[in-house]
Amino acid sequence: MLHVILYEPEIPPNTGNIIRLCANTGCALHLVGPLGFEISDATLKRAGLDYHDMARVQVHRALDRCLASLGEHRLLLIETGGARRYSDLRFAAGDALVFGPETRGLPGAVLRSHPDAPRLSIPMRAGNRSLNLSNAVALVVYEAWRQLGFAGAAGDVTAS
Repeated sequence: MLHVILYEPEIPPNTGNIIRLCANTGCALHLVGPLGFEISDATLKRAGLDYHDMARVQVHRALDRCLASLGEHRLLLIETGGARRYSDLRFAAGDALVFGPETRGLPGAVLRSHPDAPRLSIPMRAGNRSLNLSNAVALVVYEAWRQLGFAGAAGDVTAS
C-alpha cells in the first residue's frame, strides 16, 4: 500500500478527488493540518462522491505525527523544483508521497527537515508554475501503482 500525504491542503474539491483516487487505488490518504476547509465541507463530499466510505483517510495535526504513525516507510517529496522526475524512481510498497498545499507547495521548513528524502518533480512546459494538485497526485500514484503491478486491481486487464 502507498501513502498519499497532503500537507495543509486548501481546496476541498482537490481533496475530494484525491479521496476518490485513493479509494480506487488502495492508497491510504493522510491529511496534515491545518486544513483549508472543514472535513465535512459539502464541496469535499461532492467531489469525493460516495467514495468516502471506501477510502482510508486519517487527519493529523502535524507532519511529524503523520510520519510517526506510518512506521517503516520511504518518504518522497513531490515538488515543482524536484531534482528527479517521478517516472525515473523505482517505487516500493509503503512509500509515502508528500504533496504540498495548492497555492505554495511544500514549504522550505518541510524540505529542510527531510534533507535525505528524494525530491521528485513532474515534467511541465517551461514557464508554467504547477499542475492541479489532484492531477499531480493521480500521475504519481498511477505510476507507482503501475510499477507495483497494479496490486489489488479488479480483474485481469492485460492486452491480448
